[in-house]
Amino acid sequence: MQRVFIEDIARYEGQEVLLRGWLTNRRSKGKIHFLQLRDGTGFLQATALKGELAEAEFEEADHLPQETALEVRGLVRADPRAPGGYELVLRGLRVIARPSQEYPITPKEHGVDFLMDHRHLHLRHRRAWAALRVRDELERAIHDFFHQRGFVRFDAPILTPNAVEGTTDLFEVDLFDGEKAYLSQSGQLYAEAGALAFGKVYTFGPTFRAERSKTRRHLLEFWMVEPEVAFMTHEENLKLQEELVAYLVGRVLEEKKRELELLERDTRALEATAAGQFPRLTYTEAVERINQLAQTRPELGLAPLAWGEDFGAPHEAALSLEFDRPVFVEKYPAAVKAFYMQPDPQDPRLVLNDDLLAPEGAGEIIGGSERIHDPELLRRKIQEHGLPEAVFDWYLDLRRFGTVPHAGFGLGLERTVRWICGLEHIREAIPFPRMYTRMRP
Repeated sequence: MQRVFIEDIARYEGQEVLLRGWLTNRRSKGKIHFLQLRDGTGFLQATALKGELAEAEFEEADHLPQETALEVRGLVRADPRAPGGYELVLRGLRVIARPSQEYPITPKEHGVDFLMDHRHLHLRHRRAWAALRVRDELERAIHDFFHQRGFVRFDAPILTPNAVEGTTDLFEVDLFDGEKAYLSQSGQLYAEAGALAFGKVYTFGPTFRAERSKTRRHLLEFWMVEPEVAFMTHEENLKLQEELVAYLVGRVLEEKKRELELLERDTRALEATAAGQFPRLTYTEAVERINQLAQTRPELGLAPLAWGEDFGAPHEAALSLEFDRPVFVEKYPAAVKAFYMQPDPQDPRLVLNDDLLAPEGAGEIIGGSERIHDPELLRRKIQEHGLPEAVFDWYLDLRRFGTVPHAGFGLGLERTVRWICGLEHIREAIPFPRMYTRMRP
């Protein structure tokens, strides 16, 4: 008999099938045992009926420990009362392997630290499973989006000789003969080299920030996708960001309905996002709105902002609660942004940049900008930021030889997964989180 998978079970209604998987829970009710099974593609209820199953197998089904590996054979039957709408009426059951000791994650409630200590096992459970299936869909959708638009995948190095965003949150690595390197904060600078060679590229890989932060939005190691496009303006950059996010959310809504249901996700904001038409605020307008919220909604606990200050997570969260879909905040003061951002020709105090804030209090998921393309201006900015010019000599070469306006952005994968799945903490959006307070398992 051919083995089938739970995700395809609806195609086999009325047929007898073979499944292999693990027992997640069981309960008995007289002459019937209800076995909750998983096989990596989904979850399914199997029923063992006295008289339908061999006596020895029926008795064994009542004593199987959690996470027993099983091979089962049975009839697929539609049942609206069963989770997922289908159940398997067992005709045969074979134990492949029993746990050697009691499984530590039981159906009872467990604390966050306990689950994170057992993350290697927690991945098997419904919410963690569903969130990481959504993550997988997003990763494939990212590649599809850019390849459909003619982008080249361009791999940036993880070991770099310098900082990109700042010099205080770097992981230092000892090389040879006293030489130092750093774990990459971003692939952007290398993506710029790729854009001037291939026209439009994207990097996608792990990045590292040595931040002593315990917030719900920070990890030491996370993944970013960073497209970079030659001849692209600030306005075109915003358009590409909107198209990407609308596409990604649309893909999850279309392909991962079951996972969103397991996560009990209210999809109204996701549906609005998939429709596009993201609103915009300038930084100045955003400061005014934040200060208004600080006065009118004291329950938000917002500290007022002076013009020129950067936003904190509470400010971003409060702003994003005002909209039913992501909102762009653009044209921040140059003093609070990175050295490579192109000044606004209408107001040199500002730069042509944006943050894209996801709704429902999720906050920033994208940061992007048009890049400085004038070599002398870029050199001055490097000096003003106190960065070693010799380290950026190759980066200045990109402006010395065939410089053109160009732009790009970075989308944080885990922040996006967290928002789409409605997760409480970003640690749930990656298989094994690396945090200021956690490096195991």
